[in-house]
Amino acid sequence: MSLQKRKDIIPADFNAVAMRLASPERVLEWSYGEITKPETINYRTQRPEKNGLFDERVFGPEKDYECYCGKYRGIRFRGIVCEKCGVEITRAIVRRERMGHIDLATPIAHIWFLRGIPSRIALMLGLSAAEVEKVVYFAGYIVTHVDEEVRKGILKDLEIELATKTKSAANAEVKTELKEKATKAKKEIESIKIGVVFDEATYHLFAVKYGAMFRATIGAEALYNILKKIDLKAFIKNLKGLYEKAGAADREKLRKRLGLAEALERAGVRPEWMFMTRLPVVPPALRPMVALEGGRHASSDLNDLYRRVINRNNRLKRLLAIHAPEVILRNEKRILQEAVDALLDNSMRRGAGVLGILGGRRRALKSLADYLKGKHGYLRQNLLGKRVDYSGRSVIVVGPDLALDECGLPKHMVLELFRPFIIQGLLARELAYNIRGAGRLIEDEAPEVWPILEEAIENKYVLLNRAPTLHRQSIQAFRPVLIEGNAIQVHPLVCPAYNADFDGDAMAVHVPLSEAAQLEAQKIMSANKNVLKPGSGDVVVASKLLDIVLGCYWMTKTVPGLKGEGSAFPSTNAAITGYDFDAIDLRANIRVLPSDSKKYELYEGKVFETTVGRLLFNSVLPSDYHFINDEISSSRMKALVQNLVLHYKLDGIPAILDKIKAFGFRYATHAGITWSISDVVVPAIKEELVQKGREAAAKELENFNNGLLTEDERKRATIEIWGNVSSELRKHVVNALDKTGPVHDMITSGARGSVVQLHQMVGMKGLITNPRGEIIEFPITASLKEGLTPIEYFISTHGARKGLADTALNTARAGYLTRRLFDVAHDVVTLEHDCGTKEGVIIHRPGKENIGGSFADRLNGRVLAEEVGTMPAGRQGFKRGHLMNRDDAKAIEENKEIKEIIVRSPMTCRVARGVCHDRGRRHHDGSAARRRSLRDAPAEIARYDLTRFRRRF
Repeated sequence: MSLQKRKDIIPADFNAVAMRLASPERVLEWSYGEITKPETINYRTQRPEKNGLFDERVFGPEKDYECYCGKYRGIRFRGIVCEKCGVEITRAIVRRERMGHIDLATPIAHIWFLRGIPSRIALMLGLSAAEVEKVVYFAGYIVTHVDEEVRKGILKDLEIELATKTKSAANAEVKTELKEKATKAKKEIESIKIGVVFDEATYHLFAVKYGAMFRATIGAEALYNILKKIDLKAFIKNLKGLYEKAGAADREKLRKRLGLAEALERAGVRPEWMFMTRLPVVPPALRPMVALEGGRHASSDLNDLYRRVINRNNRLKRLLAIHAPEVILRNEKRILQEAVDALLDNSMRRGAGVLGILGGRRRALKSLADYLKGKHGYLRQNLLGKRVDYSGRSVIVVGPDLALDECGLPKHMVLELFRPFIIQGLLARELAYNIRGAGRLIEDEAPEVWPILEEAIENKYVLLNRAPTLHRQSIQAFRPVLIEGNAIQVHPLVCPAYNADFDGDAMAVHVPLSEAAQLEAQKIMSANKNVLKPGSGDVVVASKLLDIVLGCYWMTKTVPGLKGEGSAFPSTNAAITGYDFDAIDLRANIRVLPSDSKKYELYEGKVFETTVGRLLFNSVLPSDYHFINDEISSSRMKALVQNLVLHYKLDGIPAILDKIKAFGFRYATHAGITWSISDVVVPAIKEELVQKGREAAAKELENFNNGLLTEDERKRATIEIWGNVSSELRKHVVNALDKTGPVHDMITSGARGSVVQLHQMVGMKGLITNPRGEIIEFPITASLKEGLTPIEYFISTHGARKGLADTALNTARAGYLTRRLFDVAHDVVTLEHDCGTKEGVIIHRPGKENIGGSFADRLNGRVLAEEVGTMPAGRQGFKRGHLMNRDDAKAIEENKEIKEIIVRSPMTCRVARGVCHDRGRRHHDGSAARRRSLRDAPAEIARYDLTRFRRRF
């Protein structure tokens, strides 16, 4: 085939790619020649063998515009085919495009359509997948022809024989035995139908008895011939007739068969194309063979798999030519089928697959499917995934002085990232005369470069990505700030969105080059535009504040007996001035007369008790926000930030958060909070409690030995005893803490740690669960401060090891589940404003457990499917179609008479394809204005939560 003809087959300009089954004729169109030999490279000449897997006559020359024999060299001979060696004079890159083919000696079933779920071949034939596999791998015979006239004759002869033998039977017992044998033989005869599969033993038995009545064949060729005879139009018509008459049980099977047959007809695909008579050979540059030192070669696994196919195919051709015995031919056909299976998808084969030897170790060879599928396959790695220029990667450290939408980038990294912009600036100022000269100035880090770099990054955004990218907030845009060093600085408040910490995490940096990309980064992806979670509308930046919460808690905590306690001041400013002159302590309880500003309107001009710390904390909040006279713990901080979001526009929230951050860091440093192991003490009562527990457990064992308890009862009682001991000891551990100490502040504020961790440190580790989820009744009575015995340490390793193993296994599984969620939801689009249905999903008021969140949380962001009547306190009800916000949801929650609410859901939408606007929307973060695809938010929420859940449990 000429190169020009090849160009006509593959258009250069296209809008979409469709995948379909290739016919043998299509494979021949793709091919530039048949491959008949398994040889690859000649060991003496180091050149491709003729008719082999790297043949230059088929795949094109190894060197640009040079034939195999060297007669023609140079571009002037382009398009000529050498009359001596048969190689076309063209570019060597065609070896990445040109394909060959192998003519198979027998039809071979494609393993994807044989073993895929559901098996398409089995579905088309109306058989089970196991039966089809039996036939393909020569373990079963399929009946292809039944002579009904011969069947009638055999049944008639059977009746005559039975009548004759019954007459001459000696007694009734013999007659009964004869009848049973005749009934069995009749069932056997009637069971022989077209399409029925028999195992080898049954076939040989029936062939001896009823050989004249039927024909059965074996192997992929038998199924190929059956499918080849199918007329799709008549087949579909027949299936439709059967579907109308069938019962409920058979209709589902027939519906699937009918769907497959109609899809094949629509696509113009013949069912026998699921079997291959010609096998395409991948271009050699995609399965390279590289020469190493010492005359050895490193080869792609595909070459080994192709060689195996060619060897077995050639051997089968020779055996067919010499009319070898059937048993030998069957074995050769079977191993050829296995060789092609291994080439197409080695992981799908039964058993370990075809193994190769690498470095003395056996491993499964990579088949064509392995090169295509998964994250590192051609589709996702090479076609959909791209290597990005102007990107970098480094370890992250905290940048406490950065604004929310800023990140600190090392100067030398930014110099490389913004290289094109710097070169443009150098050329514009005539500091360099060409690109090479400008590049040299950048490499030398000349002083002229830095002012241009400052200009280049002004008003520019870069993208920071942290793997795994579980949701859209794993990639955000920041304004770069030049810093010294080699690490990337990030704002502490963006860490929760990235699920990042500073223990060695790394982030990748990407530069959006075009103006449109920069605009999108600024308007959509900027960190200060992504302070809310897409799934719930909660403030993502407030979920992991750590030191900030600790500093704010320390400042807003009241401590009795401190300097200036009970002092009275005429104004808040006077109180702060008193602290400045060391008259009062930050955390001493004082009395203050409020001003008449909006902040203090709740106190109605009356004196109130507070601390200077609380006055200073409130000074960083907006002046019109009400005064907060509480200790600021982690939960209180979350509620505060959530409330700020409701009261102020999202654009103003980052500035408020930055003030809170600066305040928290400043006073966490001022407090000098730290702790040592001496700050936590083992309760004096511990030994007494543990001894009582041992005695109670021994008593239960004695009762068991005396037959008063079963083994299960004794175990349950022992576990309960040690559980009670652990709970009692935990109370004493908490009570022993210094209420003004650093450990108490850290735990109570919610900044870090918990009572459970403290209990393990100075109380006891308690009962441990083994990898099977069973509680080990042997308790770890020691604490970490006291030190564990070897047996206690060994028991405690169970949970840690299982946790690490589960995390590694489940993270990948959750990621794959997300891809499937995106796939099933990709065509859910908004087609109508309102489909008009009154159906919906019922949200019940939760019980005491509050499983699934509070009533208000579950109503927030939902659209009402029916009207909610008049609310208490004279508040108006809500009409059908009303979009619930937090205040609305809270009002409904407070009305105890309302036990359930019906809300609209995509699950009950009546639009034929897609959903209507009111069904599809559930907005927590104002993302409706961005017109995001309906599939994105649910799928990314599921991915983020599922991955975190799987990792944790």
